[in-house]
Amino acid sequence: MKKILIYSHDTFGLGNIRRMLEVARHLVESSPEVSVLVITGSPMLHAFRIPPGIDYVKLPCLQRNVQGRYAARSLSLSLHDTVRLRANLIRSAIADFEPDLVLVDKKPFGVEDELAGALRAIQEHQRRPHMVLLLRDILDSPETTARVWRKNGYFEAITAYYDQVLVVGCPDVFDLRHEYEFPPFAAAKVRYCGYIAREPGCRTRSEMRQQLGVTASQRLVLVTPGGGEDGYTLVDAALRGLAGLPEEERPRMHIVCGPEMAAHQRTAVQAAAQALPGVSLQDFSDDMMSLQAAADVVLAMGGYNTVCELLSCGRRGVLVPRVKPGLEQCIRAERMAGMGLLAMVHPDRLTPATLMRAVRAELVALEMGEQRPRLKRIAGLEQATQAIFELLGLAEPGDEDEGRPAAAPVRAERTPRSLAA
Repeated sequence: MKKILIYSHDTFGLGNIRRMLEVARHLVESSPEVSVLVITGSPMLHAFRIPPGIDYVKLPCLQRNVQGRYAARSLSLSLHDTVRLRANLIRSAIADFEPDLVLVDKKPFGVEDELAGALRAIQEHQRRPHMVLLLRDILDSPETTARVWRKNGYFEAITAYYDQVLVVGCPDVFDLRHEYEFPPFAAAKVRYCGYIAREPGCRTRSEMRQQLGVTASQRLVLVTPGGGEDGYTLVDAALRGLAGLPEEERPRMHIVCGPEMAAHQRTAVQAAAQALPGVSLQDFSDDMMSLQAAADVVLAMGGYNTVCELLSCGRRGVLVPRVKPGLEQCIRAERMAGMGLLAMVHPDRLTPATLMRAVRAELVALEMGEQRPRLKRIAGLEQATQAIFELLGLAEPGDEDEGRPAAAPVRAERTPRSLAA
């Protein structure tokens, strides 16, 4: 058996753990010779279906506010003590599990550098595991990301500790090697895999619509603010916009509030929904693909997973991206809208009226049979699995990966000094 340990970055929302669980699922389903241990502090891990071959170590939760500051989420510990506890658990798990490969999500040194000790210890192992960093398509604005990566020594960390950097995106949308000013020695390790296509949901479109009570003649608008921690503004604008339409023009609406929406905000949403006929809601769904397949238009915030779901099922989407604590969602929405893949309403221009105009424009386009262009590079799971299996000796080296440009490879510069000292 080949043992893979996945470190999932977690502090805000559900995006990271959902993405890393998809990667873990695909790994174990692609080979009976693989088992996966996930390390995460996500408070929602237990709500997802965990396939056979995958287990997890739950870390004490951290949280990040909209200003980007971290704190302990549940324990009466300081941030320093919580990070130290998490770091010790991570290091022990790696030592006892003895993985053949460690897949790290997003940050080379982990949250608050909690992986630094484990990385140094790994360097001393006689049987050193392969090290892979997994990055989504966009991290934050180019200015912020390049500054943070240089300041924190992330580029040098890639050289000192990592065998490969896998990007689940495509350079046609956002080439982080260029945008984030990767030096040649770090850029040489980057391999583009494409966006992560999502598998169809558990229910068909007709089954899901029947379960929601949507008739064949009704248009269904799905509202999904991801984890919901900062999604109330979108949901509130959608409900107010719907209330402002003539009753005969209102589409059917279903809202998934998200499990991390504040209790008082959820209560306000429930009260507003009850006052409007044709509105239903739920707190959480582990089968968003079925809900998206049932919808005609999706209102969402622009997180990576939601965009991948929209690209996979081909639904018309209107994104109202988050702009705090980072610009990742806004950049993604702007790039996708610029390519005609999805529509976008900037949060600075969000009102109930502007949101409903965008929804009605999508419904009219749907009635007219207008087709949006489709992004072809959505084989992220397959490409990432191929790359990981190549390192483990479970697969022959594949063809040129779909995101790598045809130009000559970047020449590696002299390796910087090790960060282990």
